[in-house]
Amino acid sequence: MKNKIRQSWQDIVFDVIVHVLLIGFAVLCVMPVWHLLMAAFSNTSDIAMAEGLILWPKKVDFGALKLVFQHKNLLSGFKNTLLYLAGALPLNILLTVMAGYFLACKGMKFKPLFAGLITFTMFFSGGMIPKYLNMRDLDLIGSLWAVIFVNTISVYNTMICKASIEAVPDSLVDSAYIDGANDFQIIFKVILPLIKATIAVLLLYYGVSHWNAWFSASIYLKDVDKLPLQNILRTILIANSSGGDMASDEFNAYAETIKYAMIVVSTAPIMCVYPFLQKYFAKGALIGAVKG
Repeated sequence: MKNKIRQSWQDIVFDVIVHVLLIGFAVLCVMPVWHLLMAAFSNTSDIAMAEGLILWPKKVDFGALKLVFQHKNLLSGFKNTLLYLAGALPLNILLTVMAGYFLACKGMKFKPLFAGLITFTMFFSGGMIPKYLNMRDLDLIGSLWAVIFVNTISVYNTMICKASIEAVPDSLVDSAYIDGANDFQIIFKVILPLIKATIAVLLLYYGVSHWNAWFSASIYLKDVDKLPLQNILRTILIANSSGGDMASDEFNAYAETIKYAMIVVSTAPIMCVYPFLQKYFAKGALIGAVKG
């Protein structure tokens, strides 16, 4: 039987304090989410009378969620959002990996100049008007491709990818060159298999960004049937707040609760996906940050 290391009372007190603090921080993080979820299953009067956080609804009421799901364009919003993700994510990853590979390459001609120009766009962009004029000249206004193409690459994500690629041993890349591989073969057969954790993080970053996006669609799309989920939820909120056609007596009864219900509807899918990517998150985001 192995002898257990006896802890001093100072170590025990320290461990207790650390565990209490961690539990406290966990509770602080969970309680707002719990309040949001419980408020979505309440009615407006219960929310108005509640003092502080709602730990449990006085009477479980699915009325707000029912009203949200009854909207005629909600399912099309879900479908359109999934279409945008399916079209945008492959482009996002492909362009980000290729740009990160370029920035990570050593001995590339004019690399400092191009790297400086790329980094410059992270702090100063052309703005909304040049983007709109570009989409108009490409005849993409009103098309799903306008929303997909308008934000195909993030410089911040490119820097994360660059750091990850730089962590790949140079010997592997040099060996691939000796065997006759070109840059595309190195990217897809050497680099990508070694930075899977970073790719998972980039998918999460881009996916959350596209899932929450609504502004681009409101500018470039004219057909309601092409709007993504966030725009549909925004329409429900505006109609309920401004007394539009949807603001019936039933909607007025759930005026405050509908806000919470929409947040639940919009965040639940992302919260379901995140646990599957969590194990890659820390490794993929921090790889290449510390060298030695």
